Amino acid sequence: MAVDRLSSILNHLKPGHSGISAITTKNPDDIVVTLAIRTPMTKAAKGGFKDTSLDFIVYSLLKQLVDRSQLDPALIEDVCLGNVGDGRAAYLGRAAALAAGIPHTAGASSVNRFCSSGLKAIHDIANQIRTGAIDIGVALGAESMTFGDRGVDTFHEEILKKQEAADCLQPMGQTSENVGDDFGITRQMQDEYSVESFRRAEVAQKAGWFDDEIVPITTKVKDPKTGEEKTVTLTKDEGPRYGTTYEALSKIRPAFPQFGNKTTGGNASQVTDGAAAVLLMRRSKAIELNQPILAKFCGATVAGVPPRVMGIGPTAAIPKLLKQFNLNIADIDIFEINEAFASMAVYCLKNLGIEHEKLNPRGGAIALGHPLGATGARQVVTMLSEARRTKKKILINSMCIGTGQGMAGLWVNEQI
Repeated sequence: MAVDRLSSILNHLKPGHSGISAITTKNPDDIVVTLAIRTPMTKAAKGGFKDTSLDFIVYSLLKQLVDRSQLDPALIEDVCLGNVGDGRAAYLGRAAALAAGIPHTAGASSVNRFCSSGLKAIHDIANQIRTGAIDIGVALGAESMTFGDRGVDTFHEEILKKQEAADCLQPMGQTSENVGDDFGITRQMQDEYSVESFRRAEVAQKAGWFDDEIVPITTKVKDPKTGEEKTVTLTKDEGPRYGTTYEALSKIRPAFPQFGNKTTGGNASQVTDGAAAVLLMRRSKAIELNQPILAKFCGATVAGVPPRVMGIGPTAAIPKLLKQFNLNIADIDIFEINEAFASMAVYCLKNLGIEHEKLNPRGGAIALGHPLGATGARQVVTMLSEARRTKKKILINSMCIGTGQGMAGLWVNEQI
């Protein structure tokens, strides 16, 4: 093992060993994904998870992960939960892991980098594996927006003296309007983009492309009128709206008229409940345990942007990530960028020069929903499924982050 690790390090130091050839070269110390699954994405407050607590959503997904991996759960050394709105996330993540069959010998933690929390959890587990602290870990993102917290109201007066610090209080809808105003992203452009997101999600759902990434979750739902409780098994996303047209979206009233007239309930991400998880380990360990290798996680990075236009975060994070790995936009086969708002998605598409067919090929958060802490992990699950189907190889997922940040992760599909 020591010889293999030294060889891996030396390979990375060889002159000219960069770009696509570097990230596609297989080394024993690579961080790989052996399982990537998610729950259905359901409508907050009125969908399938509206009466389901976050701890049960997390437990149900972890139980599916343990069962489907056919891995001895005693080999899992840490679990990291990305979550935004629940201050008890560290408690419920630990309890859910134990209940799902992961023994007390494994640790558990929670992380919060706003909408990128799921990707942050992946990065944290991967870094532990990379440094040799653990061999196997689980990263997940989960959010119940039905029950979640809605953020802060103000800051200390000393903080508010700095304008960019005060801008962190701007509601997300206001930041969307700022992006539209500052960069000329019109209502028409946003609605047209959103129609395409809904169309792609409809095509994917009807074709069954989501079936291999979604695991069924059995839970209970109460009738809001009678209070009667019934058991249901959730198997599909609730967000896609079949037959969405530009004419229909153009008639929707602005959601934030106090800030502008371009952002609506039809061209912004849906308020959603759901979770996604990936099982990560060192390549040598996956081979030893005869685990299927779905993809290689190359790395991730974060970059900051002005908080008042937080949605443009991917335009800072993606170029930084590409530079680190000596790649360019044309090298990437699939991009998953969070559609928090169509304003930022259109801006990122144009600013980065991405071919639209490469971006969110199954639709994004506008159509599928955006459970805040889950989407960074959900993107990975969806992206790997799409890459297997289409035989695409080099992949990036990226999130805009409230308070003005962007995060991006680089992946190589190995199911070709």
